[in-house]
Amino acid sequence: MVRKADNAAEKPGNTLQTLDRGLQALSVIAGQPEGISVAALAARLEVHRAIAYRLATTLEMHGLIARDAAGALHLGAGILTLASRFGPQLRARAQPLLQELAGRSGAAAFLSVAQGEECVAVAVAEPEGRLLHIAYRVGNRHPLSRGAAGIAILAGRPEGAGDTDAVREARRSGVSITRSELQRGAVGVASPIPGLPGFEASLGVVALDDLDVDRASAWVTDCARRLGQAVAG
Repeated sequence: MVRKADNAAEKPGNTLQTLDRGLQALSVIAGQPEGISVAALAARLEVHRAIAYRLATTLEMHGLIARDAAGALHLGAGILTLASRFGPQLRARAQPLLQELAGRSGAAAFLSVAQGEECVAVAVAEPEGRLLHIAYRVGNRHPLSRGAAGIAILAGRPEGAGDTDAVREARRSGVSITRSELQRGAVGVASPIPGLPGFEASLGVVALDDLDVDRASAWVTDCARRLGQAVAG
């Protein structure tokens, strides 16, 4: 259950109570795929039903939630607009880190996100001055279950019964390492990006056999952590 939003001992002194409640309401609604009634929302938030109704009405006015024919609350199309604007911001913040990572490792650095059951590269930086390297392009996609980037994303999820040994090892170590999995001779190193609730992404590098895996692992996890902190603020 979501704790009461008006408990001053639980909230920093510079928060806005109404905004805090609204965000809690949005989080509760997002967690109910079948929808939730205003009464149930009020119970989850531990507030009066009238307060829950006003919160729902305000969120609905901004398109963040919608009501079905039975009056149940669901996420609204406005969420898609916000999500579409997050991607470019994430790429903009990632690009300097990717360029730094490519320069340090001498490998192609990438930012990948989960799209359904696939892993898709959304930003890439190539090392300068390398005559021989793997061509890794924005839009490259492959199953989440294959390749360092996809396995790293799966490792960022809660533990599950269907996890493979590779996912379990990546979750334990914080980094996924693959060899010749998507391309012969290619070595991939990737780490999930922490601090992005509801958004699954990984950051890593891919190169030929001369990649220093130990050093690359340290650089990748450092850049993934820094990107997560930068986005989370």
